[in-house]
Amino acid sequence: MHGRVTDPFFVLYYPILGAVGVPGNLVTIGILFRGRCGLSRCITWYLLSMALTDLLVLMTAVILNRTTTIYFPASFLSITPVCSVKVALSYAVRDSSVWLTVAFTFNRFVVISCQKLRQKYCTERMAVVVIASVCIVSFVRNIPTYFEFRPLYMDDGVPWYCMIKSSYYTDPFWKMFDTLDQIINPCAPFVLLLLLNLLTVRDILAANRARKRLRVQSHGEHKRDPEMVNRKKSIILLFSISGNFIVLWATHVVNFLSVKISKRSYASGSILQESANALLLLSCCTNTCIYAGTQKKFREEFRNAITYPLRVIKVLRDGTTRFNCKF
Repeated sequence: MHGRVTDPFFVLYYPILGAVGVPGNLVTIGILFRGRCGLSRCITWYLLSMALTDLLVLMTAVILNRTTTIYFPASFLSITPVCSVKVALSYAVRDSSVWLTVAFTFNRFVVISCQKLRQKYCTERMAVVVIASVCIVSFVRNIPTYFEFRPLYMDDGVPWYCMIKSSYYTDPFWKMFDTLDQIINPCAPFVLLLLLNLLTVRDILAANRARKRLRVQSHGEHKRDPEMVNRKKSIILLFSISGNFIVLWATHVVNFLSVKISKRSYASGSILQESANALLLLSCCTNTCIYAGTQKKFREEFRNAITYPLRVIKVLRDGTTRFNCKF
């Protein structure tokens, strides 16, 4: 699972993923932090935290773990203690990213389906508490991950690379930890997202039918409903984010089930496993595209951010004394 990737496709894939994903998430974080996308503070906090954890996943799992292992296999980062820290950190931020997606989906479900709970739960303060709790629990839960590795070999007393200890597959503690780990991620998030989306769709359809009946009775004809328009935009954002997660993590779930059924090792390095890893890491890059595709104001801010350096260069080239490059 943590061996060196040698397939030509993945050798190119991970550096490109990092080169595209890191700047994309940095721009997304900057845009969301400015708060000019017309979203509530509660939603903004969730999206901001998801973009930040996606950035950390790219930096740890894609750049520090994958890319450096491919191109700098004998660097300081391959010393066993450092390697163990890298893996533990990448797992922690990955879990944070996954469960923040679940938390965001649950928040939207409460807004639509739980009117009594909505006033207390869907607030900026509660969003901050949930985000902090998810991140803290994810990091604490992955502390044992640091201790599941042994050196591949010793060179002048220096331990190199990370190999899973043989006791990991036989020791009761590690077997329990592995089972719990797979339940927490990806099984539980995958099932929860499917369930929450199904319940949300059910309640949306019921609410829309009831609202249309009331408006027809009141106005005698169908007119543009601002509430329905706002709800539609919110739902498109929700389904795009959670649907993106479900699609890109589906291969990982299939790989997990195949490992359990065949009782083979995660370290086998199969094409299915590496493809699953590649797709789940891709999910850390696609949220920026989702925001741009579903939020008009985000697209405008993103366009301004991309063209800002060009406008600065133009101003400097023209020698304009009045600097009015808005971003």
